[in-house]
Amino acid sequence: MNRSVALMEARPAGLALKQLMVATGLSAHHVRKGLNHIKDVAALEHLTPLTYTRKDGYQFPVNPADWITHEIAVLSSEFNRISRIITATIAPHAAARPEDGFAQLALEHVSGMKAGLAMAPMLGAQEQGPGGTGSLRFVPPGES
Repeated sequence: MNRSVALMEARPAGLALKQLMVATGLSAHHVRKGLNHIKDVAALEHLTPLTYTRKDGYQFPVNPADWITHEIAVLSSEFNRISRIITATIAPHAAARPEDGFAQLALEHVSGMKAGLAMAPMLGAQEQGPGGTGSLRFVPPGES
């Protein structure tokens, strides 16, 4: 059986890696490969967003608010990682070697990524749009 199909059928409802191994009979390696396939291909094909939290494990939640919470958490984490690579490595490299084209290009590129990711925490509460569908609205930092 295809790894991702086994995982989709297991419908992880708050299952950690070891629990998914037991539920599917797959090894840790195959569960990880299947999860990667779901993330890369199957979630979009089947319109089943996959989320993960330390507390609840892997899930296919049906509530869009859960998807948004996961998306904001992941994007915020990536924002922090990119901020740190800029301040720890790329900016000092670019300042120490202003003639280094790679350093300057890298600084511009990751600064653009950082700016885009900075928007994630500003996306906020979900409100009901026409037909009961959820839509995002901008919520300035500090407001809820």
